[in-house]
Amino acid sequence: MFAVYAQAPNPENPLDSLVVGERPEPEVPDGWVRVAVKAASLNMHDLWTLRGVGIKPEQFPMILGCDGAGVLDDGTEVVLHSVVNAPGWQGDDTLDPKRTLLTEKHQGTFADYVIVPARNAVPKPEELSFTEAATMGTAWLTAYRMLFVKSGLRPGQTMLVQGASGGVSTALIQLGRAAGFRVWVTGRSEEKRALAEQLGAHQTFESGARLPERVDAVFETVGKATWSHSVKSLKPGGIIVVSGSTSGPDAHAELQRVFFLQLRIAGSTMGTRDELTDLLDYVQLSGIRPQVGSELPFAEAATGFRQMLDGETAGKTVFTA
Repeated sequence: MFAVYAQAPNPENPLDSLVVGERPEPEVPDGWVRVAVKAASLNMHDLWTLRGVGIKPEQFPMILGCDGAGVLDDGTEVVLHSVVNAPGWQGDDTLDPKRTLLTEKHQGTFADYVIVPARNAVPKPEELSFTEAATMGTAWLTAYRMLFVKSGLRPGQTMLVQGASGGVSTALIQLGRAAGFRVWVTGRSEEKRALAEQLGAHQTFESGARLPERVDAVFETVGKATWSHSVKSLKPGGIIVVSGSTSGPDAHAELQRVFFLQLRIAGSTMGTRDELTDLLDYVQLSGIRPQVGSELPFAEAATGFRQMLDGETAGKTVFTA
């Protein structure tokens, strides 16, 4: 079958390991289902996989893509939940110590077919296109958990999103605006800040700029480059919710400011199947739709990967069959 995959880990030149070609069609074990992929979105996780982060060398070749939407053999349209739990796990999907994401142990979604546990195929709302639905399982689910499960924000409070144009950031902007939060956003360029305002940000600022006042919560996916600004932007007792560190993980903790102002730092990773179904309901109820910056056929996947590597995204990049 057709597939976009990582041939081998390549930390220095990840795109050199990207292959658009053929891979064996997967067998379907008991309790799993086969999904004909109609659309799948690109995530930073896919670049990390090409670099060999979070995956053992013997797992290669690995089909990329950790979320998507498609059709079961019986014709049911589904959205994929990317967190694969150990058999028999009970409780929060994200706390399972043996959990894995598609592309870490199991082959991913950038292919004609993908197999997932039956519970990981969630019915797709009719109102969402396959392209829109393909963004839900990773970026939008991550943003939903950060905002509604981890932050403790109340409508009317102020949130700061670090970074204006990535998949999680654009989802945070749209979700936050729809939920009644004051949404502030930082961005490196006028174009990125304009996109944030188009999506509903109340105000935008240059990266690192002094804000008019301190905020109740900061949402971090950037890491080292923005961490100090995030800490300094918080009200006493405020919270930073962090789900990524694309600019590097080794930021200064600024512990004196953290303990003196009683700041809180909460990690957040992906989300649960129940949270995904709630997210899909919320998107339907609110009428918001994901910002898709680039829609490309799978055969042109290398173009999308290059845009992400160069930081030239404007929302989600989605590949379609």
